Amino acid sequence: MEETIRFKLNSEEVELVTDPNRILLWVLRDHFGLTGTKYGCGIGFCGACTVLIDNEPARSCMMPVSDVAGKSVITIEGLEQDGRLHPIQQAFIDHDALQCGFCTSGMIMTAVGILGQNPAPTRDDIIFGLEDSLCRCGAHTRIIDAVQDAAEKMKGGEKK
Repeated sequence: MEETIRFKLNSEEVELVTDPNRILLWVLRDHFGLTGTKYGCGIGFCGACTVLIDNEPARSCMMPVSDVAGKSVITIEGLEQDGRLHPIQQAFIDHDALQCGFCTSGMIMTAVGILGQNPAPTRDDIIFGLEDSLCRCGAHTRIIDAVQDAAEKMKGGEKK
């Protein structure tokens, strides 16, 4: 049985009529055309499908769309504001923190969540926070450097 599901998507109020058990990842990609959120493992293990739900990182490949009713969902497409990349997106570019790019949106969304909870993380905090996000290409060191750099820029400091 279909239901009307309403939520905020990238700062815009949206609604759709769908099976409430339909997976959020597929709603984002197929209904809204937001293909930056990737399907990786399909079991919530790799992190490629990470989005922010009420500013907390969440795996969209395991979540029924009904779970976001009345909540705010931000995808990688929603981080850019007024034509400017989010500092973490820019840091990933500046540090060449991607190779194939498949994990990148999930890594960035996870990093946004990390910095939202801890604006001044240590290198170990970043490593721990990204531990459940997989990069098969091996760009982890550059990813960690990018998150550290973004954290410094977001709090107005210079990287040391």
